[in-house]
Amino acid sequence: MEYKTRVMLVEDEATAREILSFYLGTLFDEVLVAKDGKEGVELFKANRPIDLILTDIRMPNMDGMSMIESIKELQEDQKFIIVSAHKEENLLLQSINLRVIGYFVKPLDVDTVMEILQKAKKEVLREKRNKQEQNFTWLNDTFRFDFQAKLLYNKDGNLVPLSKKEMELLQILVKNRGHICTTLECKKALWGDANTSDATFRTLMKRLKDKIKKDDFILSRKGQGYIIL
Repeated sequence: MEYKTRVMLVEDEATAREILSFYLGTLFDEVLVAKDGKEGVELFKANRPIDLILTDIRMPNMDGMSMIESIKELQEDQKFIIVSAHKEENLLLQSINLRVIGYFVKPLDVDTVMEILQKAKKEVLREKRNKQEQNFTWLNDTFRFDFQAKLLYNKDGNLVPLSKKEMELLQILVKNRGHICTTLECKKALWGDANTSDATFRTLMKRLKDKIKKDDFILSRKGQGYIIL
């Protein structure tokens, strides 16, 4: 499965901002840019989740460390890379508990910048994969369901397109996995009305099963209902 990556650069110095945004753009799918800490916090609020934030320390309006602390109140596990004109030991020590995974010192060395950014991207992708796997449950050897995103994938990582009602029906069956869901129970959960016609429900079930017919995991129990084992 392909994962999209989004980073934010917070840098008040135009030259450094231009250089870093260029190199970030060669590695990450989307690069957001802010000119100071205050703007960085607002940009983060409007665009999260953001996989990685690169920030200068000495900036007007709000410095980098204050911005990091503000963002961590919103997203405790947010990753950062610090950019500073001077390698100050007190900043390094302060950053240990702020999930800072890298440190650039100005003037920027291109080789060092790329090496750290490549390592950071690998870390970002690794965590994305781990987090995604935690949300997945395999329904059989072919299909897996993402509880958090409410999406169905095949084993090749391709999304199975489902309508809103098809997804709602699938969620009911997955939530009750191992137990038979009667037609009546499904109709109440889907439409809030047990009087919805059986034909309407059967049409919805058929549409869903047609999309997984390659390896259908929804079993029909005649006279009882439907179940995912």
